[in-house]
Amino acid sequence: MTEQTDPSTHGPENLPDAGSPETPSAPPAKVPAARARPAALVAVLRRLRQPIPGAQPRLRFEMPPEQLDNLEPGAAAGDTTRFGAPGPRLSAQHPVYVGFMGTVGVGLALLVYWIGSNTTQLLLWIVAALFIALGLDPVVGWLETRKFPRPAGILLSVSVLIIAVVGFFATLIPTIVEQVTELVQQAPIWVRDFINSEFFRTLDSQFGVRDRITEELDKFVKNPEAMGGIFGGVVGFGSTVANGLFGTLIVLVLSLYFLAALPAMKKWGYRLAPRSRRPRVEALSEAITRSVGNYVIGQAVVALLNATFAFIVMSIIGVPFAVLLTFVVALLAFIPLVGGLIAGVVVILITLTLGWQQAVAYAICYFAYLQFEAYFISPRIMQKAVAVPGAVAVISVIAGGSLLGVLGALIAIPTAAAILLLVKEIYIVRQDKH
Repeated sequence: MTEQTDPSTHGPENLPDAGSPETPSAPPAKVPAARARPAALVAVLRRLRQPIPGAQPRLRFEMPPEQLDNLEPGAAAGDTTRFGAPGPRLSAQHPVYVGFMGTVGVGLALLVYWIGSNTTQLLLWIVAALFIALGLDPVVGWLETRKFPRPAGILLSVSVLIIAVVGFFATLIPTIVEQVTELVQQAPIWVRDFINSEFFRTLDSQFGVRDRITEELDKFVKNPEAMGGIFGGVVGFGSTVANGLFGTLIVLVLSLYFLAALPAMKKWGYRLAPRSRRPRVEALSEAITRSVGNYVIGQAVVALLNATFAFIVMSIIGVPFAVLLTFVVALLAFIPLVGGLIAGVVVILITLTLGWQQAVAYAICYFAYLQFEAYFISPRIMQKAVAVPGAVAVISVIAGGSLLGVLGALIAIPTAAAILLLVKEIYIVRQDKH
């Protein structure tokens, strides 16, 4: 139903005259300042949320969708009619194919060897960062189960790791400086006491040791190459410290990136396997990464307990340089099997400066703890980590230490556990079917 309008309101008599001034309209109401400010702030925020003219979103390397269905038979019919049907595939037995692919394979092998030999330090950093990322991943997963966002869990885990590393160096460096200074101050006293001892006097009367030492010192001081070697050694030590700090920073940054991208890396790795075998590949990979992560955490706890016990015993006996030796014990105890034994021998040798009674007391206490650790502490901490036979563990640790040093000894047992798992689940299962 249309609304009726009054025609009188549109008549010519109601229109304003051309010469008469237009009737002024009512002035707009003033907006209060308290309301104008939020409106202006909202307008500014709306402008900030709009994209910058000409800006484009950052490109991301996305994974292609999984091809679940086969292509239809007639999908490429137009191409075959236009360009012709493809010819037969070159036989793998053809001499040209065999020679070309053999040459390419040899070339790729030489290229990989050349890259590996020239980037050894970088590869070690990558392995160390991946090892740390796998060790922190169970902590991040545990935080995720407690309704903690993964980015926040990663930030918390890496922050704790950085604080621990910084605290380690902040405590270690002043201790080293203080105790090395003390060692330098005590060295002349030890040398003087040794020279004045009856044993040295007997050797000097028989073999002329004092004159021989004085002659060698004169030659060393007057030799410019020897003095240059000392200066070069100091410079080399400084460069080694700088490279160590730089490597530590690189490893921490790579650990952060690996930890953040670990789910995507696993997903990409699983997509490299055939679709029919991806569930099995995923199950094996998850078991390996889980065991490595549990091993890293467990070994860190074992090393911390070992160093704490050693520090308590050294403090009771009065072993010199107890704090410095505690750090040495912690580092060596992180190496499985042989690390604790080496740490005990090092501390015993230092304790011999106090007397053989103190050395025997420390040896009894520390090696008794190693037995307690081997049968009571480690099995309970490592029960969710790895299960490797003793002989295989010893051989793997020695081989890893020979190849990659301390890092190789650290990753030797997880690597051996992964190989044993693959052999048991793939090779033995395949052999049992024949």
